[in-house]
Amino acid sequence: MIISLAMAERELLSVRGLKTYFFTRRGVVKAVDGVDLSLDEGKTLGLVGESGCGKSVTALSILRLVPRPRGRIVGGEIRYQGKNLLDFPEEEMRRIRGGEIGMVFQEPMTSLNPVFSIGDQLLEAITVHHRMSRREAKERAIELLSAVGFPDPVLRLKNYPHQLSGGMRQRVMIAIALAGEPRVLIADEPTTALDVTIQAQILDLIQRLKEERGLSVIFITHNLGIVASFADEVAVMYAGRIVERAEVEAIFHSPLHPYTRGLLESVPRPSSDHLHPIPGSVPTEEVPGCPFHPRCREAMEVCRDTLPPLLTLPEGREVRCWLYG
Repeated sequence: MIISLAMAERELLSVRGLKTYFFTRRGVVKAVDGVDLSLDEGKTLGLVGESGCGKSVTALSILRLVPRPRGRIVGGEIRYQGKNLLDFPEEEMRRIRGGEIGMVFQEPMTSLNPVFSIGDQLLEAITVHHRMSRREAKERAIELLSAVGFPDPVLRLKNYPHQLSGGMRQRVMIAIALAGEPRVLIADEPTTALDVTIQAQILDLIQRLKEERGLSVIFITHNLGIVASFADEVAVMYAGRIVERAEVEAIFHSPLHPYTRGLLESVPRPSSDHLHPIPGSVPTEEVPGCPFHPRCREAMEVCRDTLPPLLTLPEGREVRCWLYG
């Protein structure tokens, strides 16, 4: 009992059996289909997988931002500090969004309003969660821009999104996500479309802010290499489900699921002139059995007609594959 209480104290956010479906004219798209995740206080969880596997929909579901009416959370629980966010009224969820759980979206140019200055958008994010005068909010905005690496924050408040580089816009998005002083930060592909040098700067910034502010982070990416030195635990997602979850060292040193191994093999290496991509693509329609079997070199007959369960192995890691059944 003492052990379970200690674990409960560490676990800040947990997702259990989450199902988010989109109801379209062509039928039901099961974007997230029974996802289990947990985030411990002060830790970083890397959520990894190809585009279209359900990572971003999982993040939007946590904040209850799934676009309606076509998209709906149809099952599961999202527990923050022990309380199910799916039971909260919308007014309470507005306090949670940005206040308790901040999110950095994938593309800042579609998230930032082009007709408002950076200062106006940052001040709005601050005043939504804090009662303070405009002068106090402006001082807070300057502090946030300075914290995310702007050398001239006072001048930048007057800039519009199009006047900033991609890396600077992403820093603004991080500042807005921190405006409510959240405990959890969800970063959805924050380095997409940035060059390698700027990617490294953004990753270093998130890591520094995590340590300084005691944040717990869910870092979403399609690139396993990015989370190698950044995450404490990695969950690999495919076709709306978690297929493997383990500590980051275990994922990189002894990946179990064929999909995880394929992702690692497809990362470019200086020592090799050849890439080893995974054949095919993430299915857009439901596949009988294991959804990865059409692309899997190790597929067996059982994989074609029966979905494997998510197995918990003796060492504590999880894998959804008949190779270990």
